Amino acid sequence: MPGRARYPELFSPLDLGFTRLKNRALMGSMHTGLEEAEGGFPRLASYFAERARGGVGMIVTGGISPNAEGGFGAKLSTVEEVAEHKLITDAVHGADAEVKICMQILHCGPLAYNEQAVSPSGVKSRIAPHTPHELDAEGIQKQLDDFALCAQRAQEAGYDGVEIIGSGGYLLSTFLVEKTNLRTDEWGGSYENRMRFPIETVRRVRQAVGPDFIVIFRIAAMDMLQGGMSWDEVVLLAKEIEKAGASIISTHFTWHESAVPTIATMVPRAAFTSVTGRLRKELTVPLITSNRINMPEVAETVLARGDADIVSMARPMLADPDLVQKAAEGREDEINTCIACNQGCLDHTFAGKEVTCLVNPRACHETLLTYEPAAQTKSIAVVGAGPAGLAYADVASGRGHQVTLFDAAAEIGGQLNLAKRIPGKEEFHETLRYFARIMELRGVDLRLNTRVTAAELKAGDFDEIVVATGIEPRVPDIEGIDHEKVSGYIDVISGRKPVGQSVAIAGAGGIGFDVAELVSHAGVSGSLDVDVFAREWGIDFANHPRGGVTGVEPMVAAADRTVYLMQRKDTPVGRGLGKTTGWTHRLTLGRRGVKMMNGVEYLKVDDAGLHIRIGGEVEVLDVDNVIVCAGQTPSRRLYDELVELGLEASLIGGAFDASALDAKRAINQACHLAAAV
Repeated sequence: MPGRARYPELFSPLDLGFTRLKNRALMGSMHTGLEEAEGGFPRLASYFAERARGGVGMIVTGGISPNAEGGFGAKLSTVEEVAEHKLITDAVHGADAEVKICMQILHCGPLAYNEQAVSPSGVKSRIAPHTPHELDAEGIQKQLDDFALCAQRAQEAGYDGVEIIGSGGYLLSTFLVEKTNLRTDEWGGSYENRMRFPIETVRRVRQAVGPDFIVIFRIAAMDMLQGGMSWDEVVLLAKEIEKAGASIISTHFTWHESAVPTIATMVPRAAFTSVTGRLRKELTVPLITSNRINMPEVAETVLARGDADIVSMARPMLADPDLVQKAAEGREDEINTCIACNQGCLDHTFAGKEVTCLVNPRACHETLLTYEPAAQTKSIAVVGAGPAGLAYADVASGRGHQVTLFDAAAEIGGQLNLAKRIPGKEEFHETLRYFARIMELRGVDLRLNTRVTAAELKAGDFDEIVVATGIEPRVPDIEGIDHEKVSGYIDVISGRKPVGQSVAIAGAGGIGFDVAELVSHAGVSGSLDVDVFAREWGIDFANHPRGGVTGVEPMVAAADRTVYLMQRKDTPVGRGLGKTTGWTHRLTLGRRGVKMMNGVEYLKVDDAGLHIRIGGEVEVLDVDNVIVCAGQTPSRRLYDELVELGLEASLIGGAFDASALDAKRAINQACHLAAAV
């Protein structure tokens, strides 16, 4: 097949001795929330089976705790729980008998969301809700026994292997680092003692499952902690884990407490794989690498240069379950690419919600959101080719309907065309490439540069009319809002209005932060250059100091510009941003010297600048530009005209709800409506 020839490394099998992987593509572990949901396991079975049919060689499930104290719900220790997991393994092996599925054993340790949480020394994590109990000698033996039993139960459930997570700030990794392991017995003190627990865990697991069972150990190859593990310690641990019986070692690159982003869209593709490649030279077992590998050509490059034996693509399998199969068939331009936004996956996980995906709302909802062939073909007009309109056209045309898609602009994308211009958000180009290709393949009648009227839609005699006309920026009621210093965010991001040396941004929501990123940025985007990214976040890939970051000062290239980012609310600036990425934006802008101000009352704009009041004190900011990011209102003129003509129409996306520029909500709503038409 043409795709297989293009990616010879990705599609080469891997012999583990006792079993064989059909290719080098791994769907990595992601907790979905279905593990704890009522009726979640049948849904998990469908979710994993769809990915197995999509061509992956191996799957690792979301984390399952070996006992009650180690997690926040899902565990595997009883015969009754084995039966639930067998639903998953039967579904995967039924979809493709060659696909291997491994269950991740995740003991959260101090990060467990329960009052029974345990750790080597009772040291509370700054991101955990409870102070963990210090394990005594008997408690340590219990944990080891529970790991072994969990692996044995996984084998009984039909899994092909287990992955033991020894990184991330979870239990095993807290034994390794001095700041979380203060013990003075045989489980603490010297590094040889501190690594005893993870090594013994692997040994006990191997003993429990026998030789013909995959045992993966996930190691913190670069933990991104000040004072973290040294390179020599990483290598020593990996070698001892191999001796203890691991079949494969999987490299991980952070603790959850780390102040370095590793999976956000601002991270370059395959940024950390060189660390895996360096460790691979020290070991004989195969190595897995991961993080921001979202397209087959990236995976092939990583494998071809010897950075790994297996490539893990976790979130990309949420975005497109058929990613590997499309690559095999030479249909890369049809891949719905993961943009690493985290909005539907990790942000949901850490908020206790079921996982989904911004660009693919069916992810984890395969049994609830189905795209069946239409019983009756309809002629449908969709007005607006932003994310909502494109998603609707995608699903409706895929079900067999005849779709005509109108947009007044010269290109598809709507607000996504602004997002793709923001440094660190270049992945939105991929989303637009996907939609453009799908519109072409599905035969959607795409009419750009066309401001269609209600009368024309009526004359078109469509069976359904869908209005996805998006939003209009809100214009605040401020004296001088029409002053020449004032610009809207659309004009600034699109480059239609110049930006001076001093800038006040009125509004600190997602758009305000994007504008601040754009106007404070200088040089090459770190998301496009690993060296720039490493400098900005203080990572030393070449010398690998402790944790990869110890003693390395971040060096951020900032524009020679004074920037104020302001909001009316008294809450901290940026509080409403995504849970897993918001801190990165706040930290980046802070390092660039952006002045973030809350509790601001905007008084007026005149030749002197922006007049504001904070805490009762009036100030005048002598700025060249005031950029308004004050929210938006639905654009419904066309919809209102249709109603006046007596026509029924559906509102979706920003035209339905403009309270936030929320592509996840817009695409989700559009897909559900298109699935039902």
